[in-house]
Amino acid sequence: ILAFFADALLVLSFQTPLKKTNALIAQMGITFVNAYVPSALCCPSRASILTGKYPHNHHVVNNTLEGNCSSKLWQKIQEPYTFPALLKAMCGYQTFFAGKYLNEYGAEDAGGVGHVPPGWSFWYALEKNSKYYNYTLSVNGKARRHGENYSVDYLTDVLANMSLDFLEYKSNFEPFFMMIATPAPHSPWTPAPQYTKSFQNVSAPRNSNFNIHGKNKHWLIRQAKTPMSNSSIQFLDDAYRKRWQTLLSVDDLIEKLVKKLEVNGELDNTYIFYTSDNGFHTGQFSLPIDKRQLYEFDIKVPLLVRGPGIKPNQTNKMLVANIDLGPTILDIAGYDLNKTQMDGMSLLPLLRGDKNVTWRSDFLVEYQGEGYNGSDPTCPGLGPGVTHCFPDCVCEDSYNNTYACVRTLSASWDLQYCEFDDREVFVEVYNLTADPHQINNIAKTIDQEILEKMNYRLMMLQSCSGATCRTPGVFDPGYRFDPRLMFSNHGLRARRFSAQFL
Repeated sequence: ILAFFADALLVLSFQTPLKKTNALIAQMGITFVNAYVPSALCCPSRASILTGKYPHNHHVVNNTLEGNCSSKLWQKIQEPYTFPALLKAMCGYQTFFAGKYLNEYGAEDAGGVGHVPPGWSFWYALEKNSKYYNYTLSVNGKARRHGENYSVDYLTDVLANMSLDFLEYKSNFEPFFMMIATPAPHSPWTPAPQYTKSFQNVSAPRNSNFNIHGKNKHWLIRQAKTPMSNSSIQFLDDAYRKRWQTLLSVDDLIEKLVKKLEVNGELDNTYIFYTSDNGFHTGQFSLPIDKRQLYEFDIKVPLLVRGPGIKPNQTNKMLVANIDLGPTILDIAGYDLNKTQMDGMSLLPLLRGDKNVTWRSDFLVEYQGEGYNGSDPTCPGLGPGVTHCFPDCVCEDSYNNTYACVRTLSASWDLQYCEFDDREVFVEVYNLTADPHQINNIAKTIDQEILEKMNYRLMMLQSCSGATCRTPGVFDPGYRFDPRLMFSNHGLRARRFSAQFL
C-alpha cells in the first residue's frame, strides 16, 4: 500500500501539472470527485488522516503545540492508535514514512527529532514545517542536516530516493505500507532548477468568485479589500505558478516509484492513493492566498486510487473524506474496523465497485480560528484577534473565525450549512447546485424546516464519535428528526463550537 500526500493542493488544477500522476494513477484507477477534509489546515487535517477521526475527537485544532500539533498529549493519547501503528502491530506490515509529518514535529518541548511515533519501521520525517532546502530530517530518530545543493538536498528528490531505496531493500516476506508526504506545493514554493521556467503563461483561475466582495458572509470575508490591489494579484499569480512548478518534481517522484513497483513485479498487487491535506484559495472573495475557510476551494481535495480489483478510468461521486483513509487502509489489510474508534468509513466497497453500498450523505467540517491577543501591526484598525494579515490589511484568520458546517450531498441536495461561534452566531448556507462558487448565502431565504434539520444534524455531528458519526444525514431515508430536541428558545443558535469541544 502506497500513499502520497501533497500539501495544500488545489483540487481544480491538480491534473494539469501532474500529467504523469494522472496517467499512472487516475487513468489506471478511480478518481473521487467529491473528496473533502474536515478541517482545511495542515496539522488538524493530517491528524484526521492518521487517526481516522474528526478534529473534535483527536483534539488537534491548529498548527501550534498549544493547539495539540505533535504535542506530548497527542503523542500519548492519539499516536499509539493511528492506522500505521495498527498496521505494524496488529497486521504485520513493514511501514515507511518520508516527508512532512505534523507542523510542530521535532519541537524540543515535545521530544525533538529523537521522537519516532509508534508504528513506523522506517522514519524519515521533516523537522517542523515545509521547506525545500536547509532543513533537518529525523532519520529513525537521528538528526540529519541538509543544505542547499540541488543534487543532494532538494527535499522532493530526497524523499523520492529514500522511497526507492526502501522498495529496493525491504523485506519481501512481509506486506508493506509507505506514506510519502511531500511539502510541495506548500510555501515557500521553491521549484527544482530545471522547472523554474515552466508555466510562464499560467495564472490563478478567474472563476466567478475571483476578486469579488464576499457579501453576506462572515465578517472576516467581508473585510477583504475589493478589488484587490495589483500587487496582491501579481503575488497570488506568482505563487500559483510556483506551486505548479514544485509539483513537477512530485510528478517525477510518483513516476519513479510506480516504475520501481513495476520492475519489482509488485505494481499489480499494490494499492496507491494520492491526495492532499487541504485545498487553497488564490483570490476568491478577494482573499489573496491561504486556506482555513469553509468554502469548496479550501476543503475539497483530489483523491486518486489504483490497485487490485479497481477498474481503470473510473470516477466516483460519493461524498468521501480524509477520515476514510485510515479505515480503508486497515480494511485492505484485513483488520477488524470494529476494534477502532475511527469516525470514517472504509472506501474499499467503493473501490471494488460493490453494488448497493450504503453510503453517507453528509459529513462535518469544523475549524477553530487562530488570533493574537494584540493587534496585528499591519492592521491596527481591525483590533486584536486577527492573524495572517497581508500588507494591504487583508487578514486570513481570526480567533472568532471558528465555525462548524454540515456538507450534504444527496440525490436531492448539494448543500452546505455553517454556523460561526461569534457574537453574531453567523449562519452561511449555500445551494451548490445553483451556486457552485458559493457566492450567494441563502441562510435568510431557505426553508425554515431545512434550517432546523441542518442545525440539529450539526449538533449531532459535533458530538459524534465512531459509529455515531456515520448515522443517516438529513436527506437520507433513514433520518429521523425530533423537533422537541431543538433549543426552542434559541431559534437557530446551536451549541457553542469552542475549545471545550475540541
